Amino acid sequence: MSSKANAFDAIEIDQAYFDQRGLKRFAGIWSLWALGVGAVISGHFSGWNYGLATGGWGGMIAAAVIMTVMFAGLIFCTAEMSAALPRTGASFTFARAAMGPWGAFLAGLFENVEYVLTPAVICFFMTTYLEAIFGSGIPRWGWWIGIYTVFLGLNMLGVALSFRITLIVTLASLAILIVFCLSAIPHVDFSTYALDIAPDGSEIANGHGALLPMGVTGILATLPYAVWLYLGIEELPLASEESIDPVRDMPKGIILAMVTLSAAAFLVITLNSAVIGVGSHKLATSGEPLLDGFKAIYSGMNAKVLGIIALSGMIASFHSMLYAQGRQIFSLSRAGYFPVALSVTGSSSKTPHAAMVTGAAAGLATMLVLGGVLRTGDAATVIGGVLLNMAVFGAMLSYISRAIAFIILRMYEPDMPRPYRSPLGITGAIVTIVISILTLTYQLQDPNFFKGMIWVVAWMAVATLGFALSGRTKLVLSLEETSDRLGGQTISLPVAEPLLWPSIFGGWSGCISAAGENMEFWLPGPAGQEWIDSHADGRARAAAAVPDIPIAVLPRLPRGRVRV
Repeated sequence: MSSKANAFDAIEIDQAYFDQRGLKRFAGIWSLWALGVGAVISGHFSGWNYGLATGGWGGMIAAAVIMTVMFAGLIFCTAEMSAALPRTGASFTFARAAMGPWGAFLAGLFENVEYVLTPAVICFFMTTYLEAIFGSGIPRWGWWIGIYTVFLGLNMLGVALSFRITLIVTLASLAILIVFCLSAIPHVDFSTYALDIAPDGSEIANGHGALLPMGVTGILATLPYAVWLYLGIEELPLASEESIDPVRDMPKGIILAMVTLSAAAFLVITLNSAVIGVGSHKLATSGEPLLDGFKAIYSGMNAKVLGIIALSGMIASFHSMLYAQGRQIFSLSRAGYFPVALSVTGSSSKTPHAAMVTGAAAGLATMLVLGGVLRTGDAATVIGGVLLNMAVFGAMLSYISRAIAFIILRMYEPDMPRPYRSPLGITGAIVTIVISILTLTYQLQDPNFFKGMIWVVAWMAVATLGFALSGRTKLVLSLEETSDRLGGQTISLPVAEPLLWPSIFGGWSGCISAAGENMEFWLPGPAGQEWIDSHADGRARAAAAVPDIPIAVLPRLPRGRVRV
């Protein structure tokens, strides 16, 4: 079969391929809730506080409100698509169903940046807590290697243990936040300490400053840091193939996690900044803001004990994000976008060992390189800020692609079975896109952003070039192609010889590209491609024309011919 410059080929596989890449179902609704909360909870312990320097306390609260709105739109979109397309892959799976191979590749790449770098950010903050507890006798890179090694090992022992650990440490983290908030209430002086930042960023000795010291611009500049209050919750669909009933439980789990995190976020921002002896100005440059609050409240208690208690949130998020990192690389590998060897799972544990090790190695290498390159007077703040901005950059692009996929599926697949429907609809997706773009725009004002963006853009450029030159000819007909829903029925398909992909957004590998009235169907003939104009009986006529080629039922396209 001939090919064209914009063609995509699917390699031949058999059932043994998927048998070597199977996952084990274990998670119920509360395991999914714990995974969502656990992935994010470290952002309530550290990371959000850097936004106090750009917007003051009022700017931070306002930015948190905006991010809550954005993530609500994103979460409802995700809940709908994850129930309709219950496959491991998250943004990649949704984009593949909506935008074809190039859309899937770019969405997967954006999300890959987020899931490789977010654990690195959390590891950095864990190290600042550990140094506060045990001193700086151990080199920082030693802590990094040790943290990755321990939690990577735990994640590789099996999904059951991984989810149990996630549930335990997530509950412990929430308990600690509750204890902190209850303990902080008698030790709060809001006007003196929360409002102690001047418009120029300096400290106001007696507080009582403006609610928005940097004005509306400060709110917008704080958005990249407010993301940290929710970043990671969108990982839940990566557990679809390890969930007992993802269609029922995924929407419930992710919405419950969002409600939990929203309540915790506003309590922590309000109380941690206002603790007597701490204040917003001090927290704005702190690597361990919650620990600072505990120390001020329990000044007589051993600092090491307090530090160990406060470390629990970091442990929950790091463990959860390593899980997500491995599954995201696994899904891209299984579909042929990354080397297929990375998606092989253990014979007994059914965990993607190679994917997990590769992702952890990439994150750790990024930290080691930045640690060597960014040697400034305040290296800790710079490295933490750069890593955080790199992760947020990838996350925003991922959120945009996910919202676009939702809109396309709503418009061109209105009859696709949706066990759960977003109450916000397309409006929620549009709001997500707008706020994500706004956040990216204000990231440009952060000098640390450019230092991190160079590395992210370089990785994306190299990966995209490799996919354009070679990767697109080695794609695998994954679960998204070998079964699809049409008219409420699931149709299982055999795998055929390599097939052409007709276009970037309008086509799919297989023999049929759309279904329904006034649609056209594409099928590969012995000498190339053949178009069949059709109405409601198009699928039957296509099958009769070339009976020896399997029919693949694919997403609905806009009316009119798709250019090849």
